[in-house]
Amino acid sequence: MSFWDKQMPHGMLLRSPYVASNIADPQRELTLDDFASENQPLPRPLALEQFVEYGRWFQQVAFPQLDPRQVARVDRNGSGFRLALGDGGSLHAARVVVAAGIMPFAWKPPQFRNLPAELASHTSEHRELSRFSGRRVVVIGGGQSALESAALLHEAGAEVEVLVRASRIYFLRRAHGFLHRLGPVTRLLFAPAEVGPAGVSRLVSEPSWYRRLPRALQDRFSVRSLRPAGAAWLEPRLEEVSIRISTPVESARELNGGVELMLADGARCHCDHVLLATGYRVDITNYPFLPPQLLEHVDRVGGYPRLSRGFESSLRGLYFLGAPSAWSYGPLMRFVAGTEFAAPVLTRAVIGRKRR
Repeated sequence: MSFWDKQMPHGMLLRSPYVASNIADPQRELTLDDFASENQPLPRPLALEQFVEYGRWFQQVAFPQLDPRQVARVDRNGSGFRLALGDGGSLHAARVVVAAGIMPFAWKPPQFRNLPAELASHTSEHRELSRFSGRRVVVIGGGQSALESAALLHEAGAEVEVLVRASRIYFLRRAHGFLHRLGPVTRLLFAPAEVGPAGVSRLVSEPSWYRRLPRALQDRFSVRSLRPAGAAWLEPRLEEVSIRISTPVESARELNGGVELMLADGARCHCDHVLLATGYRVDITNYPFLPPQLLEHVDRVGGYPRLSRGFESSLRGLYFLGAPSAWSYGPLMRFVAGTEFAAPVLTRAVIGRKRR
């Protein structure tokens, strides 16, 4: 929960539907509804703070003996692994499951990397956007992170402009479009998590079948399922925010204490700060606890590990969950809803081997 608690802005609402925000548990007794029945009613869309509270409640109930020490390094040790811990201690394990989130994958386009942090930052670097009150901020991106950050900045008193490289902005119309009013047909077209468009959503929700599709189809459906989009409830909050589409940024430089952006059409744009809502690009070499000597034994496609049927990498005993498993199991693995598939599949793989 630390990513949601420390790297996401205060006031954020979850884009995923309520039903797709449950963390999986075997008896289905630790759902959001169970949490709400013991605590307080939950808003819809779900607020970030309530989701963090839910996650911590889940952990306390399911696994109260959590060890909070940081893992500094994972090395091979005979047939298993040695984990060097941040406090100087160490652990030995036959298997290691990496479920370390996406923070190390925050992507900053190269044209902004020469700017100092006080002039250009990634959305994951801010908990309080109110610090930009009274300043001119340009947001780069056209997905939920960009649009919601722009809304929060505007509401905090900043002057905001959004620059979108694409030719249009997509808004998710859950429960409002024609395809969502067809009863049983709607349920056939859309899985509860609604990751992906009609029809594709059902394929994505079955990762064991999705991974059997031809690679070209997997890649195509993945792009369709993960394209930048914002929740429909954001639209009224953006009515007073300037948004420019088809506006790539060619270069950026520091100028008079602010930033000058050179746009693809030759125009220039000036601001006090650039907020990069440019997403995350998976590359497991960015995990600081995985050294090159270990990673050279992990078969990779781009930055993704190539995983077997049990989420195991080519290095026996090393497993990956979450976004790094998306190349092998599809885009559902990037969402909380993916835990319902991933957790039991991983468990069967580990327990099955132990029994043998």
